[in-house]
Amino acid sequence: MLCLGIETSCDDTSLALVADAEILGVETWSQNDLHALFGGVVPELASREHAKNIGGLFDRLLERTGVRAEDIELVSPARGPGLLGSLLVGVAFAKAFALGSGVRFIGINHLHAHVFAAGLKNRLSLPALALLVSGGHTLLYRVEGPDKFTVLGKSSDDAAGEAFDKAGKMLGLPYPAGRHIDRLAQDGVVQAGLFPRPHTGKDNLDFSFSGLKTAMWLHVSRHPELRASFDVQNGELSLPQNRQTRQCLADTCASYRQAVVDCLCLRVEQTLSRRENADMQSIILAGGVAANSLLRLSVGRIAAERGLECNVPPLELCADNGAMIAYLGLLLADMGYEHGLGMRAVPRGTPVPQDMLRSRQGGYCSKKEAQMVGLPDGKTIL
Repeated sequence: MLCLGIETSCDDTSLALVADAEILGVETWSQNDLHALFGGVVPELASREHAKNIGGLFDRLLERTGVRAEDIELVSPARGPGLLGSLLVGVAFAKAFALGSGVRFIGINHLHAHVFAAGLKNRLSLPALALLVSGGHTLLYRVEGPDKFTVLGKSSDDAAGEAFDKAGKMLGLPYPAGRHIDRLAQDGVVQAGLFPRPHTGKDNLDFSFSGLKTAMWLHVSRHPELRASFDVQNGELSLPQNRQTRQCLADTCASYRQAVVDCLCLRVEQTLSRRENADMQSIILAGGVAANSLLRLSVGRIAAERGLECNVPPLELCADNGAMIAYLGLLLADMGYEHGLGMRAVPRGTPVPQDMLRSRQGGYCSKKEAQMVGLPDGKTIL
């Protein structure tokens, strides 16, 4: 089956064609340069850019892959969570394509797609512990299948990716700053005690990163000379000229990166140590922050020490991309799932409902969707 995947949950417009687990092509339009002017994503600008570019990306994808529009058998957009205006662009494009061509339509949970992105390169052994770390979310999942995710832990405030980006902004680094902190940290030495490990003394498996951001703000306030400068117009980053100050900046980045990774890995180890998780077969690292070099090494070490497989997507599949959306769409389609065109987009902060998903093999639909297709209630087996 050939699936068109559409990702517009935040600031990247990405379309992909995937057949089984083979990526035929991906076309992505990044808005990083635009949002760097403001130090973060501006939702209204993001949605306008999606609307402006999605049609051209689709045409380019067909041209470069040699696929005809009529060859596509399934269309899957990211339905959430994300920025509502951005999501609506991708969902509307997908619905129009499905309506016009009569193909199957499945809306995809953007977070679940990140987890299964690693399956595009390697077979995933389930059940698995998934650590999803991105700019908007930090989650621990028990994953038993494409349609079975259980949240074990989550961030009570900021996401780890946001903690990196906001810390980078304090240091004068351009958005998105996580990759710049990672690169500078590789030349630094971790200073013990410089940054705390918030929330790690709690008995639950949740995370907290707001305290780390505050600690960075206090550190930079005491050492303003650490700040770099970034010329938005020319895209040039200037680090402190003084060698000692430059080394202190690298040490700060290394210490901050270590603190974030320690918080994440501690929860992974605590989760695996619980008796109810003794059947875990693998660890999956997913999301944009999965590109962080120290995090990849640290999670790999934990997996090796416990004799578990470690699945991490290649760098190009860590960021938001249409291929992961298409792949999860194919997995769900193989299980018999699909959506009606009444499916709604789900903004960040609202749980993505599972009751809207109906199955040709038997399942449930929501009351609203049942009314749309002429069924008496939302508990009718289709």
